[in-house]
Amino acid sequence: GSECTASGMWAPFSLPAVPACLATLACAAYSTSASFVTRNSRPNIVLLMADDLGVGDLGCYGNTSVSTPNIDRLASEGVMLTQHLAAASVCTPSRAAFLTGRYPVRSGMASPNNMYRDVTWLGGSGGLPSNETTFAKMLQHRGYRTGIIGKWHLGMSCASRGDHCAHPLNHGFNFFYGMPLGLLGDCGASSWPEVHRRLRIQLWVTSAVLATLPFLLLVPRLARWFSVPWTLVAASGFLAALFFLSWFSSYGFVRRWNCIIMRDHDIVQQPAEEARASGLMLREALAFIDRHKRGPFLLFLSFLHVHTPLPTRGNFVGRSKFGAYGDNVEELDWMVGKVLAALDRERLTNQTLVYFTSDNGGRLEAREGSAHAGGWNGVYRGGSGTGGLEGGVRVPGIFRWPTVLEAGRVIEEPTSLMDLLPTLSHVGGGILPQDRVIDGRNLMPLLEGRVQRSDHEFLFHYCGIFLHSVRWHQRDCNTVWKAHYITPHGSPEGVDACHGSGVCACSGDVTHHDPPLLFDISRDPAESRPLSSENEALFEAVLSKMAAAVREHRASITPVPLQLSAFNALWKPWLQPCCGAAFPFCGCSREDA
Repeated sequence: GSECTASGMWAPFSLPAVPACLATLACAAYSTSASFVTRNSRPNIVLLMADDLGVGDLGCYGNTSVSTPNIDRLASEGVMLTQHLAAASVCTPSRAAFLTGRYPVRSGMASPNNMYRDVTWLGGSGGLPSNETTFAKMLQHRGYRTGIIGKWHLGMSCASRGDHCAHPLNHGFNFFYGMPLGLLGDCGASSWPEVHRRLRIQLWVTSAVLATLPFLLLVPRLARWFSVPWTLVAASGFLAALFFLSWFSSYGFVRRWNCIIMRDHDIVQQPAEEARASGLMLREALAFIDRHKRGPFLLFLSFLHVHTPLPTRGNFVGRSKFGAYGDNVEELDWMVGKVLAALDRERLTNQTLVYFTSDNGGRLEAREGSAHAGGWNGVYRGGSGTGGLEGGVRVPGIFRWPTVLEAGRVIEEPTSLMDLLPTLSHVGGGILPQDRVIDGRNLMPLLEGRVQRSDHEFLFHYCGIFLHSVRWHQRDCNTVWKAHYITPHGSPEGVDACHGSGVCACSGDVTHHDPPLLFDISRDPAESRPLSSENEALFEAVLSKMAAAVREHRASITPVPLQLSAFNALWKPWLQPCCGAAFPFCGCSREDA
C-alpha cells in the first residue's frame, strides 16, 4: 500500500478489507423498456435517512446477525462510502448540516449547553433559520417537486403558534407529512421516558419533598408545641403546587406535546399512534412517487426507524437475532425495499439517484426495559452523542444511479453528509449560494471515478459549539490523521458511552487533551492506539498542521444567533402546536386507517 508523512515522506499503510456484500457485483436486471439516462439528464432524487442507525447494523458493512437484503442490494448496485461522516453526533445539528451543506455552528444550530443539544420541544422557539438555503430550496427553484416524509427535528415556530418559521414548507419543500420532532421513547404509551430522564427524576423528588413541607409545619401546631401561622402553611402548600405545575405542565405531557403527525401545516394526530406511524410514512412516500413520477422530484424519506420506542409490526416482531432493535432494522430494510420496488414498478430506477444514510451513529445508551435498544457501530468507539468519537459520526453512505455510477464500487475517502447540498445542486442544475461558506463538496467526480481523492482535506467534528476533534486527510497520500482536543467522560468509567446521564456531555464533564490525542485512523480506525512523539516521528508536525487548520477554520465562523440556547429551548405554551379543543386540551386523530 501507499504511505506518506506530514512532510511528504512515506510510511506503512494498508487499506481496510472490502465488506463481503460488495465482493461481487450484483446483476441488476432492469426492464428493457426503461429509459436510458445520460449524465446530462436531471434525475429524480430519493434520499433515505435512518434515525440513529449504527454503521455496523447493515450486512453490507459487515453485520451478520441482522438481515438487510434491500439495503445490501442498493450497495451492490451502487457506490458504497466507508468513511462517510455526519457533521454532528446528534440529530438536530447533523440534519441542519445535511440540508444546508454547512457546519451547524454556522447556522446557529449548535448548542452552547449540554441539556439542549437537539430541538427538545415543539413548543420551543429555536429552529433552522429562514435565511439558510437548503438543497430542497435550490431544487425547488429548478422545477423539482420536493417532499419530506418522516422526521424533521429542526424546529417549528418562532413567535406565535402558527407562524411555522422553521417548518419544512418554509425551507424548500412543497409537501410535508411526518413527525415534526420525531419518535422518542416518550412516544410509546408504556415506554420508559427519554427526554431529560435524570432531570425528571430530580424534579419528582423535589416536588415530593416540597409537598411534605405543609404537613411538617402542621406537626408543631397539632402537637401543641408552638403555633405555626396558617398563612405560612398555606403559602408553603401553594409554592409546592406552583413548583409542581411549572414543570409537570411540560414534562408530564411529553407524548401529547412532542409526538404529533402533521400533513403540511395541519396536525392530523396528537398524540401520534406510534405503532401505526411508520406505516403511514411509507404509504405517503409511495403515494408521493406515484403523484410525481413524471418528475423531476426530490423525495426525502426521513425514517422514524430505528429510534426508541422501536415500534415494529407484524411478521417482523421476533424475526432477527438481535432482539427488538434488530427487528426494527429489518423492518426498516423492508421499507427501503418497498421504495425501490416502487421505482422499479414505475420504470424510474435508471433515472433516479438514490442515497441511503443515517443522521448519526447508533445510540449506545438506548434501553427498552433491561434490553439494549440501540445500534452497533462496528469497531468504532462511541456512538450517538459522543462528540467526535468515530462511532458517533461515521455513518452508512450509499449512492445508486444506474447508467451513471458504476455498480459495486467502494470508496474509502473521507466524505460528509454536508456534501449532499453541492452534489444535488450539481446533478439538479442548481446554483450554490455565493454569499456564505459551503463546507460540503460535490461528490460526483469521486462517485463517477473521474477523481480518486476526496476534496476534503480537513473535517471538523463539533459537539454543540465546542470543537472536539479534527480529521486531516493528507493531500500527498492515503493517511488520515485524527486529533481529539476534547473527549467525553464515559459512565461507568472506561466505556465510550454515558449510561448514567443518558447522553455524554460536550463541556464540563469532559477531558481536555494537551497535547491532543492523535490517531492514524487509516491504520487504527478503532482509535485504540494513541500516537506520541515517542512512537510517531511526525507527531509534532501533524499537530502543528492541524492547529493551523483549526485557526483558519475558526476565522471563517461568523457569529449568529444561537437557535438552541436555553431560552429558545424552553417549552412555551403559546408556541405549542395544538389540534382539536382549545389549548391545553389538545388532541385529534384525523388520519384514516
